[in-house]
Amino acid sequence: MMRDKIPFRHIAVEGPIGVGKTSLVELLAERFEGVMVLEDITNPFLPSFYEGRAGAAFQVQIYFLLSRFQQQREIAQMNLFQRLVLADYTFPKDRIFAYLNLDDTDLRVYEKLYPVLEQEVAKPDLVIYMQASIEVLLERIKRRARDFERSIDPGYLERLSEAYSYYFFHYRETPLLVVNTDEIDFVNNPSDFDAFVEQIMRSRRGTQVYVPVGSKRG
Repeated sequence: MMRDKIPFRHIAVEGPIGVGKTSLVELLAERFEGVMVLEDITNPFLPSFYEGRAGAAFQVQIYFLLSRFQQQREIAQMNLFQRLVLADYTFPKDRIFAYLNLDDTDLRVYEKLYPVLEQEVAKPDLVIYMQASIEVLLERIKRRARDFERSIDPGYLERLSEAYSYYFFHYRETPLLVVNTDEIDFVNNPSDFDAFVEQIMRSRRGTQVYVPVGSKRG
């Protein structure tokens, strides 16, 4: 497949921690010669956050908010040059995490800043929302072995997955493609990836749910 046949200029991939967003973006970038925009995961406050230290949640959130905003401004510049941009997150992700992790006092501060930045962020042409069961997420997190994720709480991961599900159930801002990845391995099974690419090419308006041929869910 050639890059110029894909009907989008900006695709963003979303989903909870460990679902495989970056791996899918890397595969799509290789297939369509796209430019990857990968979230900066080097937040210096993350270890303290996962250890439950007081105040770390707000520090993590503001650091990520400003980092994501800077990257989104760069995406806008890329779009001016007609480049296919593939991002492994969307800007509203920041708000999902904020409402999950911040207390009411910190949220009042956060809500004074977020809307100001959001209005300068361009929306993707297509959002791909990846889902997976908690068991699958935990296994994938274990395999990639990031030090700061070793102590992640399964309960936190479940609340995060529920927050994503709630957000995308009400999502109407762009075309949305939903895929459950429990039975799909884009990295090791090229046929899984090829079939999903065909679905991406057919995606247009509204929300579509991708169910692979032969899936137990079908």
